[in-house]
Amino acid sequence: MFGKRSSLSAQVAPVARAAPAAPAAASFASPQRAPAPPTPKASEAPRTDDYYVTKGMIFGALIEAIDLSQLSRLDPDSAREEIRDIVNEIISLKNYVMSIAEHEDLLDDICNDVLGFGPLEPLLARDDIADIMVNGCNKTYIEVGGKIQLTNVRFKDNAQLMNICQRIVSQVGRRVDEASPICDARLLDGSRVNVIAPPLAIDGPTLTIRKFRKDKLTLDQLVKYGSISPEGAEILKVIGRVRCNVVISGGTGSGKTTLLNCLTNYIDDDERVITCEDAAELQLQQPHVVRLETRPPSLEGTGAISMRDLVKNCLRMRPERIIVGEVRGPEAFDLLQAMNTGHDGSMGTLHANSPREALSRVESMITMGGFSLPARTIREMLVSSIDVIVQAARLRDGSRRITHITEVTGLEGDVITTQDLFIYDIVGEDAQGKLIGRHRSTGIGRPRFWDRARYYGEEKRLAAALDAAEFSDRAAAEI
Repeated sequence: MFGKRSSLSAQVAPVARAAPAAPAAASFASPQRAPAPPTPKASEAPRTDDYYVTKGMIFGALIEAIDLSQLSRLDPDSAREEIRDIVNEIISLKNYVMSIAEHEDLLDDICNDVLGFGPLEPLLARDDIADIMVNGCNKTYIEVGGKIQLTNVRFKDNAQLMNICQRIVSQVGRRVDEASPICDARLLDGSRVNVIAPPLAIDGPTLTIRKFRKDKLTLDQLVKYGSISPEGAEILKVIGRVRCNVVISGGTGSGKTTLLNCLTNYIDDDERVITCEDAAELQLQQPHVVRLETRPPSLEGTGAISMRDLVKNCLRMRPERIIVGEVRGPEAFDLLQAMNTGHDGSMGTLHANSPREALSRVESMITMGGFSLPARTIREMLVSSIDVIVQAARLRDGSRRITHITEVTGLEGDVITTQDLFIYDIVGEDAQGKLIGRHRSTGIGRPRFWDRARYYGEEKRLAAALDAAEFSDRAAAEI
């Protein structure tokens, strides 16, 4: 039947075409953020059991009627039109009675099931959503504007949800099932995906997607959003340009990867950059980038490639900068070795609540990796390897801020010494519950990386940014 039109198709009442992957829930948009794209779903009401029964019968008839091998050769728009036409014929032949809104919802849902990720498609199409959290087939949450909201998106059953999870992870050559119930993967646009399936997830498969914006953020945009002051952003640009070794620290969802992407914008185009990640999500714009990704073990438990394997191997690939998406284990030792042996400008992220805790975490990861080194030796390595720690945080009102730009200055006895260049102070709260704060300079006029900035011809720019920050602080104090 694929490619052929029944004479009954002319009897089907015309239905207004919906744009592909139309956003499903404009009402979920946070009032603090831009509204969802302007083409909402026709119906916002939750799906009924009768709707899923009808949809299941139509979907079964559709699968019998089309040739999936031929459908896969069409571009997405043509395939969507083909499916809509055939579904309209099936509805007419079987005399299903439904409203125009239900009809349009059904067409969109079936197209999404065949060509995409089912009920997730409308959420993936929205650029104002930061996270999608599916807790079994009946509950789907999203994060908009830093706040978590419950949506009306649901799946037919856990089997459909599990099928979509398997479809997502198979795109990057991974699998999730009872034998391997935990999986990290990514979507084709780089969005991070985590799946944990039964029997570990008791209430059904749990899917978490950290979505990436289609338009990549820059430090100038972070200034516009209030995440950092203009002077602080200028300092970060200099730090990225003069090849300081940087660790970005923060909690879950604080914007570490976004900030790392912003800093990499200031890497020169003629530098060879190698990235190591568990799931490739960095979006570097330089022409000479080699992207490496870890590999889980096979069914036989062999063939795993760890982050440490990648970091050790990339030292043999003539890198100028090494960027580790997230440091969480013994690869911290190899990254410090790389930073300390001619790979200036290397960067990485890790989970910690303050710059001081970030240093302690790196030391702990090295110790837990089985390296029998004295504590002082590890701290000396930290001091000689890490130049700057940038702390990111998600505040209780949902906003994200860069709270510290901190230098690692040296070692006094057995204690690593640091100095803050910029910090973020919370000064109050407005009537809407939004926190009020400001970034301020600590008055450091000559950071430790001053000589490095002079070597790269950036000392005037650095001095101007520090002077502007001091002037801004004096003006704020007078007010």
